[in-house]
This record gives sequence, C-alpha cells and structure tokens, in this order.
Amino acid sequence: MESSRETLKIRKSMIVGSVQELAKECLVKIPPRYERFDDQENPVVDDDESSLLSVPVIDLQRLMDSGDFMDDSELEKLHAACKDWGFFQVVNHGVSNKLVDGVKLETEKLFKLPYEEKKKLWQQPESNNPSEGFGQAFVLSEDQKLDWSDMFAIFTLPLYITNNSFYDKLPPNLREILKAYSTETKRVSMELLGCLAKALKMDSEEMQELFHDGFQAMRMNYYPPCPEPEKAIGFTPHSDADALTILLQLDQTDGLQIRKDGKWALIKPLPNAFVVNVGDILEIVSNGVYKSIEHRVTVNSTKERLSVAVFYSSNLDSILGPASTLISAHNPPIFRQVTTKKYYEEYFGRKLNGKSFLDSMRVADV
Repeated sequence: MESSRETLKIRKSMIVGSVQELAKECLVKIPPRYERFDDQENPVVDDDESSLLSVPVIDLQRLMDSGDFMDDSELEKLHAACKDWGFFQVVNHGVSNKLVDGVKLETEKLFKLPYEEKKKLWQQPESNNPSEGFGQAFVLSEDQKLDWSDMFAIFTLPLYITNNSFYDKLPPNLREILKAYSTETKRVSMELLGCLAKALKMDSEEMQELFHDGFQAMRMNYYPPCPEPEKAIGFTPHSDADALTILLQLDQTDGLQIRKDGKWALIKPLPNAFVVNVGDILEIVSNGVYKSIEHRVTVNSTKERLSVAVFYSSNLDSILGPASTLISAHNPPIFRQVTTKKYYEEYFGRKLNGKSFLDSMRVADV
C-alpha cells in the first residue's frame, strides 16, 4: 500500500544547545530557562521506603514456555500490572547479556563523543525525521522551559522509515548494535502484546495485524549532574504515546518516578531486567482496561544518569482505536479512531503535558 510508505510529517522541534556541555561549565545556578519549580511539583522525593515502589515483576520465559498451556497465574499478574500499575519489570526476557552490555557501552561512547563530532549528529530541521539525532523534543517556542537532559533519538522500524543518510553517520559498532537490539526488543514487545491479547480475551489475530510491522523508535537519554536539582526536571511528566516502552537503565543512579495514587515514587530497576510501561496506544486499543501512567525523571547534583528507551507502536498505516473484538453494546468505544500516522503527527505537534494528548483522543460524549 503506497500510503504506508509515506514519511511521518512531524512538526519540527526547535533546536536547542547541549545540556551536557552546559553542565561542564561548573555552574552554581542553572539558567532561567531550565528552572521548573514554578510549574512543576517539587521533583525531589526522599529515598525512603515510603517513596520506593516494588512494581510487579513478570517472568517472560515462564509466560512463553508453556505455549497453549500458558501459566495463568503469570498471565494474570501481567494483566493486573497493566490495569493497576501501568509499569512492570520483565526478567528472563531472552535478550543476551552480551547484547545488553554492548548497548550500554555504545551508548556511553556516543555521549562521550567530542562536541564537534556530536554536531554532525544534531537534529536537522530540514530532515524527513527532524526529531532524530541529539537535542530535545517537543520544544515549540523560544520561551518554553527545557529539561535538564540531552537525548539522541532514532527511528528504527519499519525499515522503510529509517533515514539511511543519517544512520550511515553513526559509528559502525553503534549501527550494528542498534540493529540487533531493535530486533530483540521488537520480539519482546510482540511476545508481551500476544500475551496481553489473551489476557484481554481479544482476538489474537487482530493484535498481530495491528502490530506486526509496528513503528519503533529509540531514545538514548543523558542526564548530567545539576547544580540546583530541586529547581530542574530531567524529563517533563508525561505518558508515552506508544503501546509499550522497554527501558534499559545503564547505571544505578535513581531518577525515574511514576505517579502512583497521586504521589510520585521512585522505581529501582532490578539487575538484568527491563522496566516496561504501558503507553497511550495500548490504553486506546484495550478501550481503557490498561492504563498508561504519568512518569518523569529527576536529576541530582553529583551523578550522571543514562538510559535507553525503545518505543513500540502499531503499524503506521493501521487504524488506531479500541480493538473491535472488545467493543459491544455493553462496552462502547471511549476513544476515537485515527490512523497511527496521523496520531503521531498530532502527538509531536504538542508540548508534553501529562496525559493531555490521550485525553484529546477520547470520544466527546463518553
């Protein structure tokens, strides 16, 4: 289908400077544009038992090994995690330690490149994929407050959407690692989505058709030490636009927080685990059964933090809306339908603001 080969017409984010370079200046105070205390809740959360959450832990091997005789207790745990938490950790995911270590090493090397080398990989407004490269996303005005972080973003799937001219500029080892990691995280995403179709009692073929050639993007994040962490935020509170996000944290530095029961709480990744969260697309497909959850990243004054997030979404030419096999007279759709391509073009045309974009997808009279 020709329409499926169209490039996403993403609104260009304004080009901003490197926070990593800014942090090297031994600042005592952060520039006013990074001060967020006037429009954010205090980002500092005490590192005590009341602020830590033990999110559900899902054993993917236990889910997948049993085939048609899937472990119902593990499936129910996954179902409950997506309904009640929106976040969970996945162990025994089948991604080799060698590959994960390679991702960590190449990500660290990427952010250690000399600034002059990074400039060659900075976002290009004239590009077909203007959000790719170093920089920030969702910056739409000169007076908009900024996050205390740098990102490196790239579209990885489907292959026709990848920007080969940009991809070829990457260090060779990073290119090979990204290809392998993209394939493996797609496998993990599809296995989880297959299990969730069963948990929802949704037609498995409908889930497969919606996601088999899904849109995938990666975002590598670098959060440098901040002289005034109580005034800054590493990543603005938001819910993810995708179906599932697979997060790999490269170090032991705390920062990821989720809004649970009206309060912010820290998430501590387990060794050899992925932190996975439900995105807005999965909340839409499940017709509100599963919940995307607001999360944010805080910073500190002494330690850097690095992570790699992989976002997996439905096929760009698919019609996104509540799954037809879940809709009935007793369970009407609560979200409108739109192509995934149009959904993302609308999403990237707005500032990040909690779950406000998902709210715009709701049927008006529900």
